[in-house]
Amino acid sequence: MHDWITTPVTADLLRGALDVERTEHGVLPHRLPSRARAQNTDGQLAMAESQPSGVRLVFRTRATAVELDALPTKRTYVGAPPRPDGVYDLVVDGRPAGQGTVLGGNVITVDMAEGTSEVRPGPHGTVRFGGLSGEVKDVEVWLPHNETTELIALRTDAPVETAPPADRRVWLHHGSSISHGSDAASSRNTWPAVAATLGGVELINLGLAGSALLDPFTARAMRDTRADLISVKIGINIVNHDVMRLRAFGPAVHGFLDTIREGHPDTPLLVVSPILCPMHEDTPGPSFPDFSELGEGRLRFRTLGDPAERASGKLTLQVIREELARIVKQRAADDPNLHYLDGRELYGESDSAELPLPDGLHPDAATHRRMGERFAGAAFGSHGVFGTD
Repeated sequence: MHDWITTPVTADLLRGALDVERTEHGVLPHRLPSRARAQNTDGQLAMAESQPSGVRLVFRTRATAVELDALPTKRTYVGAPPRPDGVYDLVVDGRPAGQGTVLGGNVITVDMAEGTSEVRPGPHGTVRFGGLSGEVKDVEVWLPHNETTELIALRTDAPVETAPPADRRVWLHHGSSISHGSDAASSRNTWPAVAATLGGVELINLGLAGSALLDPFTARAMRDTRADLISVKIGINIVNHDVMRLRAFGPAVHGFLDTIREGHPDTPLLVVSPILCPMHEDTPGPSFPDFSELGEGRLRFRTLGDPAERASGKLTLQVIREELARIVKQRAADDPNLHYLDGRELYGESDSAELPLPDGLHPDAATHRRMGERFAGAAFGSHGVFGTD
């Protein structure tokens, strides 16, 4: 038996969130601030920013057992097998120490063919970690990257105090569902989290599934967030949503970078182009989901674009890489802290042959780890743009 101590979950116990909303049940971490959320009308982005990819509870304690009550919001898809429960990663003094899940919660059932959804409220649940040492230690609980998670209560069998600020640089990253985590094994195993661990930095992950669209409110959120290192991964959502032509793309990139530079004039800033995606290398979007194998748990994406449409300014990944490289080269003449990384250095032709994208768009768990390791080498290595030597 444990003599439990309940500690309110407050903003000072959370890292990786830009805002914390008080709800009927507890608190809800957000990855975009309230002002940005107020300017958004897209349900996809609202869902993505409320899923706490990279967000973690961090505290110091002698506790040998930790319990966290949470109310997850999970998604199921009509005609598809149930999705696995989101994973909570426990880290003690920087080392992995366990994983768990929370059963129950709200369930949103999505009918992708009809474009409708239905919400079924459910009970909160508890994730428990035991068998910890009784020594003073720093504990991190990484929240599931793919479940909106309301935090209700933190219980321990010894007092909890706020962990001291990390003596590490803060890396702020923005990207698409690939940066959000897509099919990674857990929040700590998304490619940005893998890279942050190897690079010894504190991660703020603004990977927003389906929503890396050069939104001005996202740029302003980045402008106003303290960071020592910044990266933006641009391209795949622009193409697969078919949201703009080449004429609009260049100025939009300049505007996004200009806004970030208003708050971070000299911070190392890395622009990353898309990883290899054969479907969209030379063929514009939009892309669409193919439901023909959904009953077997397989979803693939196809493109409706035509390569001939490039002549009218429609964007492909090849065009976007060329334009991003051009823009960075032009701006770097006056901004020596601005850099470019071709995303195919993270996942390219040989990787595609060995580890093809299972649904045509998103990397699997093994590819996330490979991308994280490669980014760590390219960015945080001794000769990387974020290196300290």
